Amino acid sequence: MARPNILLIHCHDLGQHLGCYGIDTVRTPHLDRLAEQGVRFASSYCSAPSCSPSRASIFTGRWPHSNGVMGLCHADFAWDLHDDEQHLAQLLGRAGYATAAVGVIHETAAGADRCGYQRYAAPARAAVATESALGLLGELTTGEAPWFLCVGFVEPHRLPQVHPDTGIAGDNSFPGPGLAPDDRLGVQIPPYLADTPGTRWELAGLQGALAEVDRNVGRLLAELDQRGVAEDTLVVFTTDHGIAMPRAKCSLYEPGVSTALLLRLPSRAGWHGGRVLDPLVSNIDYLPTLLELVGQPTPVGVQGQSLAPLLDGGAYEPRQHLFCEMTYHDYYDPRRSVRDGRYKLIANFTSAPEFMDCSQSWRPVSDVASGNHAVSYHPPVELYDLVEDPAELVDRASDPALASVRADLLAHLGQHLRATDDPILSGAISNPLAARTLALLAT
Repeated sequence: MARPNILLIHCHDLGQHLGCYGIDTVRTPHLDRLAEQGVRFASSYCSAPSCSPSRASIFTGRWPHSNGVMGLCHADFAWDLHDDEQHLAQLLGRAGYATAAVGVIHETAAGADRCGYQRYAAPARAAVATESALGLLGELTTGEAPWFLCVGFVEPHRLPQVHPDTGIAGDNSFPGPGLAPDDRLGVQIPPYLADTPGTRWELAGLQGALAEVDRNVGRLLAELDQRGVAEDTLVVFTTDHGIAMPRAKCSLYEPGVSTALLLRLPSRAGWHGGRVLDPLVSNIDYLPTLLELVGQPTPVGVQGQSLAPLLDGGAYEPRQHLFCEMTYHDYYDPRRSVRDGRYKLIANFTSAPEFMDCSQSWRPVSDVASGNHAVSYHPPVELYDLVEDPAELVDRASDPALASVRADLLAHLGQHLRATDDPILSGAISNPLAARTLALLAT
């Protein structure tokens, strides 16, 4: 069989906040239809609830602490891939694929050439990015080589606009300039958020941004149909981490690390048909999956496992434990987590606030359901029963009834950190800006 084309669509800050994942007030018909026609991974997770580290894992198949991106890549945050890290587009290009990208590249500060893209268009707002992507599809589909097109939308990221309550220009919220909120079906309040007017206002705006993502995904899928290449094109839709609401993005709680993962390849049995797969999967698994699909070996050092056997119905050993991590986003807040089918343990390495504020607003609008955030700080360890307490509001780390669970998960997490040589084991992790500042002091 000829090697399939690959269309990978990713966006910021979506989590699993879609109709096909049970959010009934979100109107995402095109993505819901993709799930109905393809495969939906019910227990899909990111490596980190932060933009650059998560994307670096998608495109290298390696943990952030292994590939070098333990914080944001842009501006003076300045984290970046190690020089010897191999990007998915590089690997596919060497395998004979035509490679192109549109919009968000946030896994490196070095740009499209570093990633291995032969063509690149920068606009990242969904509507404009889609126009560029449609143009590239016109060129790619008329060529002889199989192709890989990566499309990154900035929505539903919070975007600068005049805040309607404070009047502050440049505050960040939803749905973004030029877009309208969408509460025609109401809003569904997650249990970790308080039901307040501010929360409802922001969720309506988020739904408006999600509708924009969905509209433009629909345009891309329609183009595949029109050009007659849908049958032999793998479509993957995903996101970097959870929605940009309190206790989601930038946290290791479930709303921060659960991510949408939808795919469809009509020409391959098992890769379509409305399947829902339940095993725990991580976004470090994407790269080895795509390489196996196109008949390429997985490079030494890749830490993910291919999902191709799971999709094909072959021998597949599901994860018993899933790991996530956080080191830097806005500031240093190192945490590591491990979960099994029922329990999650979070190890905290500083006494930072309970969760990092991801609102990017002068005065955050939404509220959490878990008490007074201003005086809540990390304990050394947190433990949650995800069956009895899916919102992770009751910390059971000191519960004698779960002492053996705590000890078991601590042992598995420690083993993972040692096996992957996580630098957190050696103490506090410095950041690139510190090195730059020290260099200035030395002159």
